[in-house]
Amino acid sequence: MQGPRDRDRVRLPVKRSALAGPAAWTGSRIQDDPSWIVRLDAAALAEIDAALEHARLAGARIPFGADRFPLPRVSAALDGVLDEVINGRGFALLRGIPRDRYTDEECALIYWGIGARLGNPVSQNARGHRLGHVRDEGRVIADPNARVYQTNLRMDFHCDLLPVDVLGLFCLRAAKSGGASKVVSALTVHNVLLKERPDLLEVLFGDFHVDWRGEEPEGERPWYTLPMFSVRDGKLTARICSRSYFLSAARFGESCRPTPQQLEALDAVQEIANRRELMLTMDFQEGDIQLLNNHVTMHARDAYEDHEEPALQRHLLRMWIAVDDARRHPLADALAERYRWVERGGIPLKA
Repeated sequence: MQGPRDRDRVRLPVKRSALAGPAAWTGSRIQDDPSWIVRLDAAALAEIDAALEHARLAGARIPFGADRFPLPRVSAALDGVLDEVINGRGFALLRGIPRDRYTDEECALIYWGIGARLGNPVSQNARGHRLGHVRDEGRVIADPNARVYQTNLRMDFHCDLLPVDVLGLFCLRAAKSGGASKVVSALTVHNVLLKERPDLLEVLFGDFHVDWRGEEPEGERPWYTLPMFSVRDGKLTARICSRSYFLSAARFGESCRPTPQQLEALDAVQEIANRRELMLTMDFQEGDIQLLNNHVTMHARDAYEDHEEPALQRHLLRMWIAVDDARRHPLADALAERYRWVERGGIPLKA
């Protein structure tokens, strides 16, 4: 199967000036700034408990609407958190949910109730999961249909598969050791490339072929094509993912194989993103909810060692949340087809 070499035919305009704003942060400046951690107080937790009881009495089952999990006071705080994620620095960490007070099922109800207040959680895989599970499933990355989040391996800096607005992760259980979450500003990475390697920045604004790795909807080709960086209305969108997604795309034809310059550009992104002074490390506590702007904040994960006992093993709950139109991040035309899958409810269920 041969793919069109549209990366050579279509070139998008490069944003050649440095990008500014609250999302252009560096880890060294905010590592010790507690404002990115939003602590839920006793009143907020009491309201969450009441909403959980309301949902249970109503027989609420995921997925359910925000009205089934009433949070009148907490909703106002969540609106401020969402504004920070969408229009501010691009991430936040909610802390304070007493994990040991709740069962796994109750945690899922709480997390869904909060996520439904932020927007519309969409399907994130071909299993149709709107509330997904990030844990070691024993998969091996050599399997072209495996995803790194299904292993305990280190994950490169990336944005999640679809250009959905908000990525949410709830920590049900932490690993025995390792597994730290890392985030970095895509704007800052862009600016460093502009200064140090503008030639590679230009490459990233060109088109790359990316393997769906078995998640393609029915009738779609098994790879997709898009730029790693694009700009619309002065706003940057990053679509960076692990180089394995580009290398495995070559199985669909030589024209889908990444060029040496493309691989060099992808490696440069990872090298810059991993600089200590640029990235921010988060050690999840059980009950934490991490919220990331999936357009401007890239995330990574350290490898981890798990407990032998399955009931104690690392387990995160994940949501992809599409926000309302008024808050939507402007996307370049090259991403329009990808966003249409978000509008359709995410990745369709495969039989």
